[in-house]
Amino acid sequence: MTSDRGERVRRRRAALLGGLALVLGGLAATDMAGRERALSERIGDPVPVLVSRGAIAAGDPLRAGDLARRWVPARYAPRGALASAQDVAGLRAATAIPADSEILAGMVDDGRTPAIGAPVRRGERVADVVAAGSPELVQPGARVDVLVTRDERAGTRGATTLALQDVEVLAAQPAPAAGGEDGAAAAPRVVVSLRVSLRQAVYLAAAQNFAREVRLLARPARDHRRSGVALEVGAGLGPG
Repeated sequence: MTSDRGERVRRRRAALLGGLALVLGGLAATDMAGRERALSERIGDPVPVLVSRGAIAAGDPLRAGDLARRWVPARYAPRGALASAQDVAGLRAATAIPADSEILAGMVDDGRTPAIGAPVRRGERVADVVAAGSPELVQPGARVDVLVTRDERAGTRGATTLALQDVEVLAAQPAPAAGGEDGAAAAPRVVVSLRVSLRQAVYLAAAQNFAREVRLLARPARDHRRSGVALEVGAGLGPG
C-alpha cells in the first residue's frame, strides 16, 4: 500500500516537472522568437549582394564566373550594391575592384557615364599644342612627328630638330589665323592634344615660347618606326 502511494507520488511529480519543462520551453521559445523578431526589425531581412571572387582590373569585362552572391542584413548592405550577375552582364569595370569586394553601381561602366580625368595612362600627360600642320591629316587617332624650329639668335642658326616621334593625337581642330597674318598665305595650323610623357609635355610647353615654329608631320597608318639618332637641320639646310 505504501509502495503504491509512493509510486503515485513519483508519477505526479514527474508529470509536474514535465509540464513545468514544457511551460519553460514555451516561454524560452517565445522569448527567442521575440528576440529574433526584434533583431530582424532592427537590421532588416537578408538581401543579396554581388561580390567579386578575385581582383578585377579597370576596363576588364565583368563575367559571371568572376562574381558571387552573398546574403547580408539589409541594414549592412552598401548603398548602390548590385544584387545579381545579370545586372552587369556585358559591362566593364569602371575602376579597379579588389578581391571579395561588393560590386557597387559606380564601379560599373555602363557606357553612359563619361570618364573622369584625362584619357591617358599612368605616367602619361596630355600636351596641348598649337602647331603648323594639315587639319585634314592631323586628326584624332593619327600619329605624328613633332619638329621644332628655334629662333635665330646672335651667333647661332635657327635649326630645326626632330623633337618627338610617333606621338598619338587625342584631339585636333583647325587653329584660327594668327593676328597680322595673311590667312590665305600663312601655313595651315592646328590645335592638338597629344599623348606624351611628363618630360615631353614640359618640353612642348617650353617650345611654344622659345621656338619660332612647331610643326606636325602626319605619319602613315601603323608605321611606328623611329629614328635611332638625333636629327637636326641648320638654317643652311645641312645637317646640324
